[in-house]
Amino acid sequence: MTDTALPLPICPGDALEDGGRGVRFEVLVSGRPTPAFVIRYDGRVYGYLNQCAHVPMELDWSEGQFFETGGLYLMCATHGATYEPDTGFCVGGPCRGGALQPVRVEEVPSADSRTTVVWWPDAYIAAPGASLP
Repeated sequence: MTDTALPLPICPGDALEDGGRGVRFEVLVSGRPTPAFVIRYDGRVYGYLNQCAHVPMELDWSEGQFFETGGLYLMCATHGATYEPDTGFCVGGPCRGGALQPVRVEEVPSADSRTTVVWWPDAYIAAPGASLP
């Protein structure tokens, strides 16, 4: 993939509430379907692969539930690792010092005067259906 890859839509911007439910989407990593997610924190959107830095298991407690109850940290449902939502850095639990793998996301204006959250494929994370070089 190159930097000229077009952004791919994930969801309307209003589908994400600050510190609330996230939206899952699928990407390809090394040709394998891999879950990813986008959340809103402190007014901005952030995207990551949905894999704990400790053991590559999905983080969400139930579909889209990535934040702990206070809405301040992302938390792995399996081992309790906690991550800063704006950096993906692990601040507590078995992977302390590790980090989530970021996915490049952005909130852009859409034709209906609202916003759309999009993501960009890169050299590591490809779009489903993409052919490998």
